[in-house]
Amino acid sequence: MTAAIVGTSGAVGQELLRILEERNFPADELRLFGSSRSAGRTYLFRGKNFTVRELRHDDAFRGVDYAFVSAGSDVSKEFAGTITKYGAVMIDNSKAFRMDPDVPLVVPECNAEDALDHPRGIIANPNCTTIMMVLVLKPIDELSRIRRVHVASYQSASGAGAQAMAEVQRQYADIAAGRKPKVERFSDQLAYNVIPQIDVFLDNDYTKEEQKMFDESRKILHSDLRCSATCVRISTLRSHSEAVWIETEKPLSVEQVRETLAKAPGVVLQDDPSKKVYPMPLYTAGKDDIYVGRIRRDLACENGISLWLSGDQIRKGAALNAVQIAEYLIKNK
Repeated sequence: MTAAIVGTSGAVGQELLRILEERNFPADELRLFGSSRSAGRTYLFRGKNFTVRELRHDDAFRGVDYAFVSAGSDVSKEFAGTITKYGAVMIDNSKAFRMDPDVPLVVPECNAEDALDHPRGIIANPNCTTIMMVLVLKPIDELSRIRRVHVASYQSASGAGAQAMAEVQRQYADIAAGRKPKVERFSDQLAYNVIPQIDVFLDNDYTKEEQKMFDESRKILHSDLRCSATCVRISTLRSHSEAVWIETEKPLSVEQVRETLAKAPGVVLQDDPSKKVYPMPLYTAGKDDIYVGRIRRDLACENGISLWLSGDQIRKGAALNAVQIAEYLIKNK
């Protein structure tokens, strides 16, 4: 079996390398691709150095079985035909194909079987905030159909890339030294601040990031649930968090929800507020699972449950989810 990574030098590409090795992904050969700037770099994988090739419209994907693509939507759109030409399954981390009716949008713990039908040879990885949320919604939805979701996200700097993380660190250092912090990667200073905008605004005054959570959750869960989101950038370095309010058709007890989430795949229950035990991004960074706590009745909604979750958006929110899709396909050939 041959696997490929497109966008190897990026944050998700580097995480893909680590996860493929950690999970002993059954690839006999690995091919790495990147931009002209990345071409020629070498990365260690299973004790061997692999060189990044420049992504081109050629036959370099002949013989590739699974291609993990994380180089942005423009690259995905341009090279999808080249990548899938000889039968490779393209597992795409960008937004390019997520809402395409011929492209499954998959979180394996929620709708793995959708991945089996991929007529264009493409499977889309959802947005990181959506992945984290639907992992928790799915088991609750099985208890009682979910009608509405309200969510406020608290998204770390790493969601904007490695350079954005470095910018926040520099801003804190500059402020501590009495220097004016530089703003390049964000719309405003992020250090000692939060920015209530991620992606551009649409005509409905929601951002694209917020609209994704509405559209993608419905496609993944095969549901007509309505999700209203406010997505906020905060100055933590890694791991996103979300405050979620869920309205179900039937009333659910807190105990029912806790018991269900404690058994849910990919979810860790961390819920003992009396002992200050609840998920925090400082401790969920680098972990595979999504951590859930602060589960309680919603005081403003008769059939409502409120909860808090946190997880590493580079791992389960991107790289790990993509690898799990490929693992499912391998197991269910």
